Amino acid sequence: MARPPPPRPPRAPPPPGRPRPPPSSPWRLDPHTTGPGAHHHPEDDVFLVTEGTMSFLIDDRWDDAPVGTFVLVPGGTTHDFENRSDAPAAVFTIATPGNFERSMPAIVDWFRDHPPGAAPQPDGTNL
Repeated sequence: MARPPPPRPPRAPPPPGRPRPPPSSPWRLDPHTTGPGAHHHPEDDVFLVTEGTMSFLIDDRWDDAPVGTFVLVPGGTTHDFENRSDAPAAVFTIATPGNFERSMPAIVDWFRDHPPGAAPQPDGTNL
C-alpha cells in the first residue's frame, strides 16, 4: 500500500533574504502496489529511488527505475509511479518551487478515500 507522509506543521519562514527550501516527502510502496494515479501539477518533481525498483509514467511512457535513479518530471507533465516488483520500493520526492506542502492534508485525505490497488504485472495482468 502507498504510504503518503503524515501532514507536517508549516515550516517557520526562512530568515530574511534566504530562500525557502522546496518541500520534500518520502514514499514507500509495498510490492505490486499502485501509486497516486496519473496526474499533473505546476511544480517540477524530482524523485530519487531509495529502495527497490519503482516504475514511472512520464507522459505516455512507463519506465522502470532501480535504486539510485533520479527522475525529473517537469511541471505540467502527466506522471505517476507504482511498484510493479516483488519487493518493496521507495522514493524521496522534492517538488519545486515550494508551497506544495499546503496540499499534503488533501493528498492524505485522497489516499484514505482511494486506497491503492494492485499494480500490473510485466505481462499486463493484475494480481
